[in-house]
Amino acid sequence: MVQSRFEENPHIVADEPIVIVQAATKGPEIQALMSYIDHYHVTAPTILPVKSDDQILMIRPGTIILADLVDGQLLLTTSAGIVTTNETLSHFLGRAANSSLVQVSKHAALNLDHLLSLADSFSGSMSARLTNGTKTEISRKYVKELLQRLEV
Repeated sequence: MVQSRFEENPHIVADEPIVIVQAATKGPEIQALMSYIDHYHVTAPTILPVKSDDQILMIRPGTIILADLVDGQLLLTTSAGIVTTNETLSHFLGRAANSSLVQVSKHAALNLDHLLSLADSFSGSMSARLTNGTKTEISRKYVKELLQRLEV
């Protein structure tokens, strides 16, 4: 259970509040809360410029099905095809600021709007099936956060 409280401090600028998160450890749930706070006033972009080898493509975040890091390259599987970029997953997710994109492993994030089903896999991990038939593994470390986001 998350608790909150307000402490008034006249030394803090009115439109720049400071939020401190205290917890026993900084696990995925706390990281998700901190990410939510960091992006509270950030509006999700309607178009994401993505630099590919020889061009910059304009991608609508809602069309992204899966972002997966393979051999140092970020592969963005979209409803129109696959786009390859050298951007890191964490940087891309920060730019996307899309609440539907959820990290599911160290190397991948999926779009909840394109998630069709989840199945138990080996040793606490899960397997996700996405709208284009793609399957991806959800690391055990990220399962709890994903289930919370799905409110299961």
